[in-house]
Amino acid sequence: MDFTAAEMAIGYIFRDKRLLERAFTLSSANRTENNQNLEFFGDAVLEFIVSERLFGECPDEGTMTVRRKSLVSDKALRPVSLKLGLDKFLIHGKNDFSNKKAVPSVYEAIVAAIYFDGGIQAAKNFVYATLDFNAAGEDENFKGALQEILQSEGKPRPEYIKQNTGTPQKPRFRITLNVSGKTFTGEAGKLKTAEQEAARAAVAYLKSRNKDAR
Repeated sequence: MDFTAAEMAIGYIFRDKRLLERAFTLSSANRTENNQNLEFFGDAVLEFIVSERLFGECPDEGTMTVRRKSLVSDKALRPVSLKLGLDKFLIHGKNDFSNKKAVPSVYEAIVAAIYFDGGIQAAKNFVYATLDFNAAGEDENFKGALQEILQSEGKPRPEYIKQNTGTPQKPRFRITLNVSGKTFTGEAGKLKTAEQEAARAAVAYLKSRNKDAR
């Protein structure tokens, strides 16, 4: 089978074409030579690559966990796979057209296939080129949640103090937030994401404080 178009979509040329074919093969098409093991391994490789990238960007473990989830969940990977057109190359059984997990899972299988074919750097190049790290965590409305908590306590809206720590070529924002006598920060390549990170830290603190006070 000719996967030239698939390789162009992925941005990587495979030395072992069988790996690429297997990454696209669902269990409904082949019970033994399918992408399930690649998906399993690719999930771990993807989490490692994303975690390594976020390690120096996130101020704490909680922020890193939220941003990683927003990048590697099925909900996040589905539009990435569709944008790349990976769904067009899926090899499935005759009546298997309703496998909702197949679309996000093929991305993980491709990550594993690239890793086995070209090594960890090749896998990183693919992930870095296809995932939008600046958008990570934007689905979580921590700013709204923080405002609701403060309003319920009769407190004013928080002030988000912005500091531009990047360059025109590589934007970077640091947000400082003072809530209940404590300072919370968030850093990211997009202002909105940095604000959400600062708000997330504040929300986590307030929820923990309120829980302890019960």
